[in-house]
Amino acid sequence: MDYLFDVGLVWLRRDLRLQDNAALAAALQQCRQVHCLFVLDRDILDPLPRQDRRVAFILESLAALDSEWRALAGSDAHGLLVAHGNATELVATFAISTRARAVFHAEDYEPQARQRDAAVGRELQARGIAMVAVKDHVVFGPQEVRTRTGAPYTVFTPYLRAWVQALDARPPAWQPLDVDLRGRTLARPSGWAANIPRLQDIGFETPTPSAALQGGRPAALALLESFQDRMDAYDERRDYPALKGPSYLSVHLRFGTVSIRELLQAAQARIRTGSRGAEVWRSELAWRDFYFQILANFPHVVDRAFKAPYDAIVWDEGSEADALFDAWCEGRTGYPLVDAAMAQLNQTGYMHNRLRMVVGSFLVKNLGIDWRRGERYFAEKLNDFDLAANNGGWQWVASSGCDAQPYFRIFNPVRQSERFDPDGKFITRYLPQLAALGARHIHAPWLADADTLARADVSLGGNYPMPVVDHARSRAKTLLRYGVVGAKTSAE
Repeated sequence: MDYLFDVGLVWLRRDLRLQDNAALAAALQQCRQVHCLFVLDRDILDPLPRQDRRVAFILESLAALDSEWRALAGSDAHGLLVAHGNATELVATFAISTRARAVFHAEDYEPQARQRDAAVGRELQARGIAMVAVKDHVVFGPQEVRTRTGAPYTVFTPYLRAWVQALDARPPAWQPLDVDLRGRTLARPSGWAANIPRLQDIGFETPTPSAALQGGRPAALALLESFQDRMDAYDERRDYPALKGPSYLSVHLRFGTVSIRELLQAAQARIRTGSRGAEVWRSELAWRDFYFQILANFPHVVDRAFKAPYDAIVWDEGSEADALFDAWCEGRTGYPLVDAAMAQLNQTGYMHNRLRMVVGSFLVKNLGIDWRRGERYFAEKLNDFDLAANNGGWQWVASSGCDAQPYFRIFNPVRQSERFDPDGKFITRYLPQLAALGARHIHAPWLADADTLARADVSLGGNYPMPVVDHARSRAKTLLRYGVVGAKTSAE
């Protein structure tokens, strides 16, 4: 077989698997022999807290991937190339040291990643090395699903219809690893024969364990298999945090230990049997594509409102706002569902999707705090943090994003609690001091009488805080705050 290149370098980023890896498949098709490189990029890692579950997840996933790669290559010397440093410099360095004539990678749609990739491309081009980008972590790229006028969609429902039509017309290609890797891989270059580094080797500490977070493709496949039995009920169970409703695959999808096409295939198989749950779950995969194309086509959303008039909103600042923000971060707002959700996030790095909307709305529309502060906190804490989805979710609750909830729609945290955690099972899991209150009083402890509180051993202002704001009054204040949006829109 004739190959375009003798040696190719596959630059892994958020695609930590071998099966259905578009960059690896392209490299094996075009190159006689390949290396696989992952860079622990200090531009990304250095600002992170020293105990970060995501870094541990990445290293665990790399170890599993390295083991699989060496087994398929038939040699322990032919492992992954893993480096810690600046990606812009190291990718070119590795390309030169491995004598690669082309570097293959999956496209990324975040502005900072695009700038990085452009810089790497310039470095490679100056040395006569090709850079090949392929679509991998979306079903359809930012330019593939457009309106009839060729514009990007900014409303989800018509986007979903067009997305499903495109799916029927051109199903995404599966990239199987169906070649014999013996003889197609190369030994690590001299001086780079290191094993996967430990957390301590790259300046991190062992994080607090999270039973729900296990890296590597085997863990992803186990979760997918488990979800197969629950998928049909996804539409009925997904909004209840005390139930095992979601797939819990978001962090694996984020780092690519499982591919979007694998998940889509699983959904499609159940949809063909008439499964409503699978259809709703597939729409969540479409939301993911939707937010990626919003980020790619409207990069200003990274630090500004998608809808320009919403940048005129004046958010509360100063010591009082800071104290309220701290109470929100630490789960001390006095609203049990909000506090339990923040405890889940802080303890595990995971938060149920319904609760992300509840706590986001509470921060923005009850506490009057800029959505960007909440977005940054989630970016630090969420195992599955993804800029596109995180930004889209926060702008949705703030009403400043595309297809967002109207600004006058303000979640009532007590009603949300009564509706989606009616027995208080989720609340008591993270706020055990409220367990004895029972379903009647656990959603709003401050409304319970003194005898009820005493029997439940709940001390408001003691072992559980009083509410930091009154929902009705804060709602009225928010409607006034958002009034500038209507005024500015009318003036324009």
